[in-house]
Amino acid sequence: MANTTNTIKHVASPLARQTLLDSELTDPVAGKRPIRLLPWLQVVKIGGRSIMDRGRDAILPIVDEIRKLLPEHRLLILTGAGIRARHVYGVGLDLGLPVGSLAPLAATEAGQNGHILASLLAPESVSYVEHPTIANQLAIHLSAARAVVGSAFPPYHHHEFPGSRIPPHRADTGAFLLADALGAAGLTIIEDVDGVYTADPNGPDGKKAQLLRETSAADLAKFKGTLPVDRAFVEVIATARHIEHVQVVNGLVPGRLTAALRGEHVGTIIHTGARQV
Repeated sequence: MANTTNTIKHVASPLARQTLLDSELTDPVAGKRPIRLLPWLQVVKIGGRSIMDRGRDAILPIVDEIRKLLPEHRLLILTGAGIRARHVYGVGLDLGLPVGSLAPLAATEAGQNGHILASLLAPESVSYVEHPTIANQLAIHLSAARAVVGSAFPPYHHHEFPGSRIPPHRADTGAFLLADALGAAGLTIIEDVDGVYTADPNGPDGKKAQLLRETSAADLAKFKGTLPVDRAFVEVIATARHIEHVQVVNGLVPGRLTAALRGEHVGTIIHTGARQV
């Protein structure tokens, strides 16, 4: 009988005999900062309730501003959900739907807002794309056009965490996760206030509210008042790998977005947990 030889090839790997659940074993391998996929990209998140729900008076000036910015930047513009999502939440909760079923319903409205914005920017070859396209083909779309529009809601959907009755991971969280995963140059969040305040500027104590020009993920985690961003957003920015800060600006003030993308401090700068290397 002819001799047989084991021809199985073994690939050397530091994780070959390790448990992937032990961070002490995986950190030496995974502790390095990932490469930046699109380091020239600027991500802009536009609020649904704060901007899109206001109609033409709020939307058209921002569209004009974005149009003028296209020669300077390549943009991924992400839209959030507005008041219609709150109506969906109300009906869904009344029916007893689980949080994982509410998430894709609210995300649908964020996508509708994105379609509206992309339609207004269509003369500049800007189009709306779905999450799989952003994940796999964003680079080629941005080689054909200076901007792309998408939904800011993360595609957790039925995998959403059941700890809350309302989906905790909403537009601000989704925009940051995308920006950080892509290694973007920056993330700007457009709202209807000048930034983060010590109290709700539109609430009963609005006159006492003071604008925080600068804050951090650690400080916001202790903050008890109303925030213009999702609470889950505060949690995820603490684990950032690329984005070192996020700026929240008032989209109702002409020129604020332009200034922010040019590196000016015109709102609240929120420092993340990313470390400079």
